[in-house]
Amino acid sequence: MGRVAKGVKCSVVGCDKEAVRSLPRDKVSAAGLKVNESRRSYLCRDHYKEYKKGSKKDKLLEQWRYKG
Repeated sequence: MGRVAKGVKCSVVGCDKEAVRSLPRDKVSAAGLKVNESRRSYLCRDHYKEYKKGSKKDKLLEQWRYKG
């Protein structure tokens, strides 16, 4: 049973909602979200949507790199 299932709060500064996802801190901060200092970042549903929008370009570049 992980931390998200136990009810950890969102790691974004100023947010107090329950987290639904856990991601590495460096990826979340690269997407433009301000998170607390820890190894993992826990995101609520709203901030996870923002993360997906912010990391869309990076994911596309990674796909192109591996396509050859």
